[in-house]
Amino acid sequence: MDLGVLLPSLIPSLQSVYVLVSYFVYLAVAGELLPGKVIRGVVLSDGSQLRYRCNGLFALTLLVAILGISAKLGIVSPLVVADRGLELLSATFIFCVLVTLVLYITGRSSSDKSSSLKPHVSGNLVHDWWFGIQLNPQFLSIDLKFFFVRAGMMGWLLINLSILAKSVQDDSLSQSMILYQIFCALYILDYFVHEEYMTSTWDIIAERLGFMLGWWLLHNKVELTVPAIVANCFVFLIGYMVFRGANKQKHIFKKNPKTPIWGKPPVVVGGKLLASGYWGIARHCNYLGDLMLALSFSLPCGISSPVPYFYPIYLLILLIWRERRDEVRCAEKYKEIWAEYLRLVPYRILPYVY
Repeated sequence: MDLGVLLPSLIPSLQSVYVLVSYFVYLAVAGELLPGKVIRGVVLSDGSQLRYRCNGLFALTLLVAILGISAKLGIVSPLVVADRGLELLSATFIFCVLVTLVLYITGRSSSDKSSSLKPHVSGNLVHDWWFGIQLNPQFLSIDLKFFFVRAGMMGWLLINLSILAKSVQDDSLSQSMILYQIFCALYILDYFVHEEYMTSTWDIIAERLGFMLGWWLLHNKVELTVPAIVANCFVFLIGYMVFRGANKQKHIFKKNPKTPIWGKPPVVVGGKLLASGYWGIARHCNYLGDLMLALSFSLPCGISSPVPYFYPIYLLILLIWRERRDEVRCAEKYKEIWAEYLRLVPYRILPYVY
């Protein structure tokens, strides 16, 4: 790439900052004002439960409608993300660094003793900045962790729609682009349909808040054979079934431990750990589904280059690292119960392999 063109495009313009700020302001206002189901989170170590307003699908639908009408009236260009992608990327990166530094400073100075806001300080600045200090920091009553997860999922769809608009304008729409767009849209919409399941995931209940493909198809037209399309759809559907099924089973179990799994009474170790359904196949079976979905997003790009496979490779490394940390945490928390669970469910993510 021409560095003379690349480097200037990485400098955020006022328009890219305006787009980013407007997006976050909308999410904050919509998240607080739009109607939605209020969900109680899992019980934290101090017995408290956070509340989450799950109105993401409403907020996303309204946002897409507003942007669609604005584009029709010429107020906003549907190509703003596709044309200013690098500017928005650098603006978002700078924003993330600043936010996590503020979280680090406010976290260290907090004297709150609740599970959500109690500071966890190791003394290592880089470690505390990267992993975060507080479990559920808030700003103006907004749970920032839940907020930023929602921002990422909605932003993903907006990026894709802008790239789709660009490909239509350039008359470069391909089967691969259509397949990629459908898979991602289904995944994102499904997330918001089942947004309440997010409240019982590792990200929300255990990870503290710290720092931690479409353009390829726009510039590299890939035509897939019918068998390749069928195989890609198969990977997506199996991945979705495992990912959504496993997360749903875990969420329902935490709400009512006696609910049948696949038509049978659940196998529960020590009254706490589910060893039925997907959770009897592998200890982190939901990660397998997530990895298959990530792979299905990249497969429409073909196999001519490893570049489109950055996301599934990155996710594989991230999830293995997270799974290892989760196992250490569970061993300390559940002790002999965890040892019995390991005996019943010996595989971590992929049965008979890992």
